Amino acid sequence: MELSLSIAHVNHGTRRSAWQDECVALRIAATFELPIDVVALDAAPDNESELRNRRYAVIADVARRRGASVVATAHHAEDQSETVLMALFRGAGPEGLTGMAPRRSLAEGIELARPLLRFPAAELLAYCHAEGLPYAVDPTNADDDRRRNAVRSALDALRPLFPGLDEAVARAAHLIGDETREPERAELRRRVRERLAQEDTLRDVDFTHVEAVVRALESGSSGSFYMKAGIRLEIEHGAIAGITKA
Repeated sequence: MELSLSIAHVNHGTRRSAWQDECVALRIAATFELPIDVVALDAAPDNESELRNRRYAVIADVARRRGASVVATAHHAEDQSETVLMALFRGAGPEGLTGMAPRRSLAEGIELARPLLRFPAAELLAYCHAEGLPYAVDPTNADDDRRRNAVRSALDALRPLFPGLDEAVARAAHLIGDETREPERAELRRRVRERLAQEDTLRDVDFTHVEAVVRALESGSSGSFYMKAGIRLEIEHGAIAGITKA
């Protein structure tokens, strides 16, 4: 991708083990021979929202100094589930229920990207183990007096009972995002669902198949799409031409 990479680490100074996180960041930078900026917050408040705002402000300053146009973070699928549910519990409207955007503006000329948002944490940890990369675990994650940690613990208990929980929450956030930010795509998705519902055997077609059809319609493509075994939906030049049963 011909990227020029550097690392930024913000030491919040809110717990005694914060220096260990800093050591991990320095080790990663040394391993990959990347420049790194370490910034300590002065008198950091014990408030997650304010800490986040100050952290992003500091990182944006580092990005400007480095001439970087994108800041990438390692937020993952479980982070997204927690964010969506916390917004729901706060009574947030549709905008809040969209969760974290894969990409958004951080500051003028700088974007915030979350390239790992669809990956489960276990997969990222497995990668670190396989590659021998160090990582840090925040001990305050075990403190259920913090609201996000309480939500995290509840989700951990639910995942064995609801396989695919995080994928389902991410999908719901994605759909709500389309409703609020891309109404034309949302309307197209509704039309596809309505057409499929005309066939009794296609009322329960899964999200993945519907999205494949929506993308084909948006791009003006032609082709056959298998909705289920033996049932094809035919698309010609960006329009549904019919349904064929084998």
